[in-house]
Amino acid sequence: MDARSAMQWIVAILVVVVGVSFPVFAGPVHIYGGDFNLPIPKLDSSDPYISKGWMGDAVIEIPDHFTIHDLDVRISITHTNVFDLQIFLQSPAGSRLCLNMYNPFDEFFEAANYTQTIFDDEAETAIEQAEPPFTGCFRLIEPYKLSEFDGEDAYGSWRLQIYDAWAWDTGTLDSFEFIITTPEPATAILLILGASLVTLFKPRRGR
Repeated sequence: MDARSAMQWIVAILVVVVGVSFPVFAGPVHIYGGDFNLPIPKLDSSDPYISKGWMGDAVIEIPDHFTIHDLDVRISITHTNVFDLQIFLQSPAGSRLCLNMYNPFDEFFEAANYTQTIFDDEAETAIEQAEPPFTGCFRLIEPYKLSEFDGEDAYGSWRLQIYDAWAWDTGTLDSFEFIITTPEPATAILLILGASLVTLFKPRRGR
């Protein structure tokens, strides 16, 4: 291999190495969801006075296949005392995450509603430091993070599950939606370029 070929190989390899180490940038944002008006807990015809238990799952169907780079969740709940509520999110892959709940032994309070509450790993304020109706952006309770869903395929049925752990207080899930950012892999361009250079500079055998 002459000096010119060796230099070409070095350039190609450097492009590949830079591509592998290059950060993945945020790309397009997709929003799914809407209004639900689901009773919390779900209605039971055999016991119309029931006031604790599970809400019927709020299901969002995502019809597209794409990789999750960042996921935020926006909810609005009308409820007479949100201390009672335990809120969970489950992905199509089966990953299940607690968005918020309270310890009944030392965190009791009386207050209503989640109003346009956004759960966001990058938020400045933790939900533990906020008060109802939680309008704004908040990090999940420790140690939970929405980044658990990063890298999953968004396609399929996503479920918001709410458990009302105490009697007497009731409410409704008004709305629920996802804000999903997909990756914009600048690395892909560099990797393709590097692979092309390797092929281009590969010595050809004579016939």
